[in-house]
Amino acid sequence: MKTILVTGAAGFIGMHTTEALLARGDAVVGLDNLNAYYDPTLKEARLQRLQSLPNANAFSFIRAELSDAKAIAEVFESHAFDGVVHLAAQAGVRYSLKNPQAYVDSNLTGFLNILEGVRHQRERLRDEKAGRARHLVYASSSSVYGGNKKLPFAETDRVDHPVSLYAATKKANELMAHTYSHLFQIPATGLRFFTVYGPWGRPDMAAFIFTKAILAGETITVFNHGKMQRDFTFIDDIVQGVVRALDNPPSAEPSTGDFAFESMAPHRVLNIGNHNPEPLTEFIAAIEDALGMKAKQDFQPLQPGDVPATYAETSALRALTGFVTGFAPATPLRTGIKRFVDWYRAYYRV
Repeated sequence: MKTILVTGAAGFIGMHTTEALLARGDAVVGLDNLNAYYDPTLKEARLQRLQSLPNANAFSFIRAELSDAKAIAEVFESHAFDGVVHLAAQAGVRYSLKNPQAYVDSNLTGFLNILEGVRHQRERLRDEKAGRARHLVYASSSSVYGGNKKLPFAETDRVDHPVSLYAATKKANELMAHTYSHLFQIPATGLRFFTVYGPWGRPDMAAFIFTKAILAGETITVFNHGKMQRDFTFIDDIVQGVVRALDNPPSAEPSTGDFAFESMAPHRVLNIGNHNPEPLTEFIAAIEDALGMKAKQDFQPLQPGDVPATYAETSALRALTGFVTGFAPATPLRTGIKRFVDWYRAYYRV
């Protein structure tokens, strides 16, 4: 049995990842602050779900702030982790325009505390056969690609023109992780998630917002006059990518002689996306069909911080997780939306 730290365990991706790790026999220490960025009762319900699983005895929970250096240090001092899946962060592009300090505290200071925890645990347990935090997997985001016009987005593309503070903090995380990997030989993988949706999703994301409004007979706001395209990726595909990445830590690559592209560290970034961008209008149509109701739509211009389209190149992920047939997210949009809507109606009894 391996022991894995999952931060953001009461979050959307965190709950599903924790459930998958427990199902395969790992022990999980979950960490979350249960903050009020969105309805805390949903986070508490996710946590209750984890605590009611048949293998819940392998799950323990710690409530702590990422920005609390002392609390995070104590977590690493009191446990021996075989791996760390760092998913906790202040999420949301538009919210970063209103409350930038939250992103600095959680995504920058908090990430530094996680890196320091991994570093010191590896030093403390240097001669142990287990529990050395052998791999740090952390959440990055497709938002790092900013206004890139080349599609699909590939990991080798330049990502130095973010269009939101949220995106800037995620790019900073990649740079920070690379630095710690280089200095302290910490294997680390950053995962650039593309528009994740599914059961137990976040209330601030499109599937949740649109479903709630359509059921209530309210008008939904459709930005960029409906011309947005997103590489919508179902949660089960995201989790499979996270777990497979966790099981395949990187090693430092040999020098290529080209400094700009040398790894110099056991660090990598990977896209996890459906490799199939869909128009926002098709996303809405899928929700309408699943609900059996039509949406009232108000078309508005592109909002600050948003990008018109996302599209993941996933060949690196397929090569890494190849096994026999390879892996890449592939759940069809309407299949995933149906599962989300079924969960939403059952959970909210509507």
